[in-house]
Amino acid sequence: MIHIVQPDVVAHRGASAHRAEHTVAAYALAIEQGADGLECDVRLSRDGHLVCVHDRTVNRTSSGRGVVSTLTLERLSELDYGSWHPGLPESADDLVLRTPHDAERGVLTLESLLELVKQSPGVRLFVETKHPVRYGGLVEAKLVAMLRRYGMSRPKSKEDSQVVMMSFSGRAVRRVRGHTDTLPTVLLMEQLSVLRWDGTLPLYADHTGPGMHILRSDPEYVERARRHGHDTYVWTVDEPEDVALCAKLGVRFLATNSPVTTRESLNR
Repeated sequence: MIHIVQPDVVAHRGASAHRAEHTVAAYALAIEQGADGLECDVRLSRDGHLVCVHDRTVNRTSSGRGVVSTLTLERLSELDYGSWHPGLPESADDLVLRTPHDAERGVLTLESLLELVKQSPGVRLFVETKHPVRYGGLVEAKLVAMLRRYGMSRPKSKEDSQVVMMSFSGRAVRRVRGHTDTLPTVLLMEQLSVLRWDGTLPLYADHTGPGMHILRSDPEYVERARRHGHDTYVWTVDEPEDVALCAKLGVRFLATNSPVTTRESLNR
């Protein structure tokens, strides 16, 4: 069955093609570019703070070095997370004049990002917990506790929720479901196992989360998952032909590094 729809555009680590990933500047720009959702990765610092960092270490994305879980929030906050990323210019003037934004320099905490989301009605936050980590299930416990403080852990319904939890770890997704039955979840997938080929998911997962490479080789997967009641979240979709394929297949959520160009592709 062919579905021509407009997927929700989710900014992967913010507008990360244009600003340094996981920075306030990247997320503010994503909202400005009309993103329907924001995606972030979270890890625990040594002193128990949830910070938005994709890699196990800060080596690639900051001016420092070290494993996130061994660094305190104070130490993480001393590092520059913006200078390494030149970004794509918004205009000719930007190309000549641009210097890293102050909002790109400090580490982004999940709490700060939730504040931004609270001020952005209609924008969903997709939070991926990273595994394996030394703190194991404490990451999910901290996440749920923070959402509870913000009144976001038990939305009236999954459709009403402003936050979606995701992970490649089935155990992580199951742990979150144990805390709340109305927070929507995505089970991310690097590859389709024999068990998941037909589109079924465990009871604790609401949406399926295949990589774009899976849909290129097996586009019918979206429809198989739909038959079992599961919408599809696809990562990471930047090429126009991939955007068009996702729309054709009826993908619900489309994670992209450039919300503005992805939106342009969808509107053609």
